[in-house]
Order: sequence, then C-alpha cells, then structure tokens
Amino acid sequence: MDSTALALAERIFLTVFPLFAIVLCGYLYGRYKKPDMALANQLNMDIFVPALIFFVLSDKSFDLVRYQSLAMGAALVILGSGLLLWPFCRLLKVQAKTFLPPMMFSNSGNLGLPLIILAFGEHALPAAIMLFIVEMTLHFTLGIYMMDHKTNPWRLLRMPIIIATIAGLSWSSLNLTVPASIASGLDMLGQISIPLLLFTLGVRLITVDFSAWRIGVTGALLCPLAGILVAYAAQQLLHLSPEQFAYLIIFGALPPAVLNYIVAEQYNQEPKQVASIVLLGNMGALFFIPATLVFVL
Repeated sequence: MDSTALALAERIFLTVFPLFAIVLCGYLYGRYKKPDMALANQLNMDIFVPALIFFVLSDKSFDLVRYQSLAMGAALVILGSGLLLWPFCRLLKVQAKTFLPPMMFSNSGNLGLPLIILAFGEHALPAAIMLFIVEMTLHFTLGIYMMDHKTNPWRLLRMPIIIATIAGLSWSSLNLTVPASIASGLDMLGQISIPLLLFTLGVRLITVDFSAWRIGVTGALLCPLAGILVAYAAQQLLHLSPEQFAYLIIFGALPPAVLNYIVAEQYNQEPKQVASIVLLGNMGALFFIPATLVFVL
C-alpha cells in the first residue's frame, strides 16, 4: 500500500472509528443497564441541539447565501429518494408509508453532524447544521403528513430546533453579536449534543428486532444507493463546489434516522418493519460510510 492510500485509510479510520465507538458504548450500556433515555433525548432535542444551532447560525461568519444551494440539494435528495424508490413498494409488497419515510429521512443528526465534522473539520459545522435543519424540517412536515394527512403543520413552529433556527438566522441577518459570556455558555451546551446523539443512537438500537430482516436488508442497500444517485443528479442542476458536493454525497449515503421508528410507533405504521429497516440500515452504514469516504476525501 503506497503512502497516499495509507494516509486515506488512516483518515477514514480516524473519521469513522470515534463515531461507531460511541454508538457501541451506548449499545453496550443500553444492553446491560437498560436505561430510560427519554429524558436525555428530550434534553438534547429541547436544549443542547437548539443551543448548537443558534450558536452556529448567529455567528457573524455564517453566510446563509453560501449554503442555499446545499440546502436545495438536501431537499432534492430527500424528495428524489422517495420518488426513485416509490416503485419498489409494489415490488416488495410493502406499504409506501412504511418503506418510504426511512428511505427519505436519514440520520443527519445522530450520524451526519459528527461524521461531516470529523471528515472535514470544524469549518464544516455550518454546512452540517444546514443539512440537518432541512432534513428535520421536511421530516416534521412532509414526513408526518405522509403518516396522517390531518396533521397540523403549524406545530413545527413550536419545536425548539425550529425556534433556534429562526432566531439564529434573524440574529445573524441583523448583524447582532451574542455577548461573549452567553456565547461561551451556548457553545458548551451545544458541545454536549453531538456525543449524546451518538450515544443515544446506540441505546436505541437495542429496542429493535430482526423479525422483518428481509425488508431491513433491502432498505439498508437501497437507502444509501438512492441517496447517492439523487445527489449526483442534483449536482448536475446545482453545480455545487467540490466540498459542498462532498457534503451532499455523505448526506445521501446516511442510513435511516431512528426517528422514523419513533414516528412509525406513534402512528402504528408497521413499527416492527420500520424498526428492522432502521437497525439494519444503521448496521449497513459500517460498510457504506467508509466506502463513501473513499470517494469524497
């Protein structure tokens, strides 16, 4: 192996290993201690992640225009993956409401945020945040609408993550400066979020089973393949910079979000099948994520 290939392999290992090590710690802890992570999840989504989002978006160096095309690309990947895989629902004899949401709404929080930061450095955090915001917004609007057409989209405005997004963008656009004492506290709160997202992902994985492993394996293969294909198609339209295109490819390769299982359980939409898709999809990421990094690093 030459020095270039060795350096690439080392970089991929240093990117992927910390992520899966924390997930494994969460899985092992959850397996033996069986903790109730509801409070930790609520704190993360109500306080720590919003603090991270506001801290990043309110910074004067954040340029919304710079990430507009990337945000459009993320939306195209989500919507395009659903359209591309819609015909498979009939082939697989599975309901669209069961199969398509996990294929569309990926693990941009638990896995995407830390993965992009470790792969490209702290300067990539605003881009990772933008991808996460797009995915979460569509998940809690279109994703919920797919489950229940009577859902109220205005409830989105009550979500702390959306409030933090609007507040951060407004703060930045008005050229305001967050006082150093407050910014330091927000930064520390935000730094809790990413390791906790990974740890809770590991704990979540113990709650699902392999009873519907066939659909799970199929989803584990189709989810990243569809996402990457649509990302390449979106690039022909958007002409992203090489670095932003790399972010979009990684976004497309991410496995299904654990939130898909929670939503399916809430709406009683074949939660066991969705659980298998989520579990095996995230296990499949052990192969797809390193393989994707080979092409983007």
